[in-house]
Amino acid sequence: MKGISKLTADVDVAEFVEKYVDVERFQGLCKDCEDYGKNWSCPPFEFEVMDVWNSFNKLKIIAFKIDFDEDELVREYDDRELDFILKRVERMKIKLMNEIYMLEDENSYGLFLGKCNLCMKCTREFGMQCKMPFKMRYSIESLGGNVDQCIEDIFDFKILYAENNHLPEYIIFVGGLLYEKNNLE
Repeated sequence: MKGISKLTADVDVAEFVEKYVDVERFQGLCKDCEDYGKNWSCPPFEFEVMDVWNSFNKLKIIAFKIDFDEDELVREYDDRELDFILKRVERMKIKLMNEIYMLEDENSYGLFLGKCNLCMKCTREFGMQCKMPFKMRYSIESLGGNVDQCIEDIFDFKILYAENNHLPEYIIFVGGLLYEKNNLE
């Protein structure tokens, strides 16, 4: 791995929602995922997703771009090796998420870098309550956000994926911080 860089941008929630949030569409796409209904950070939810967005005025988009070095990029991996590398990179989200947790206060709420992976196996799959509700967060995607388009528009990067047994040039994990709470009462 060559390195990790952090990209941030502050946007108005109303503008972000108008441009990038389509709860029905993206939660519909979630239904095709193996984690649908099996991870506490994934739909379906027992709350109105738009209530989360409407509770805040600002969103700090926080993306971590993980670049691979040339030796890793030219190598062809067998399926097991590639899966192992991608899972190892995925586990890095827990450490990177700490940067988002440190920004939180009583008037803000962190958004996870994709689905929650704090536990090896989510308790939701077994009908049990979350073991770490103090750390579990929802992601922009799970709340109906189009992360691919937002990253392309705001940072001028495409979200890349491993294909043909090769690593992508980089992987981007996208999370955020909702802040400036609305007083809706």
